[in-house]
Amino acid sequence: MTQCEDHEECISTAIERADRICFQKQLKFTDLRKEILRLIWEGHGPQKAYDLLNKLQKTNPSAKPATVYRALDFLIKNGFIHKVASLNAFVGCSHPLKHKECYFLICDDCKNISECCDPNITAAIQATTAQNEFSAKNTTLEISGHCNECLKQI
Repeated sequence: MTQCEDHEECISTAIERADRICFQKQLKFTDLRKEILRLIWEGHGPQKAYDLLNKLQKTNPSAKPATVYRALDFLIKNGFIHKVASLNAFVGCSHPLKHKECYFLICDDCKNISECCDPNITAAIQATTAQNEFSAKNTTLEISGHCNECLKQI
């Protein structure tokens, strides 16, 4: 499901992009925040907060859950990652600050997640909320199933 050719390049691109955005917005992109972002981008699968904490404690033994959650909050708020609610996990955002209307294709087998964006789906959601006189605060669309690579193995 993942189309990554060079994973180190994915990681460095995500960190460089976040670094540039933080510089432009005068935000503090601390070493800890960079490390959490790097850990999230290590795999294209979902990363749970306590798994991130365990990885972080290998290099920062004093790290606590609050440390990770504060970094995750910063990364979500600034569009660098998404929370996948159904899995209570986090994935990197391949296009921070472009838009928040993304949905996810989640493979039940390999656990990889594809971030997708479609203006038609966004328009349909906006039309539905408007017709129902509803102001949406957050929209989460997660589709589970099987990616083509996993289907080939069945």
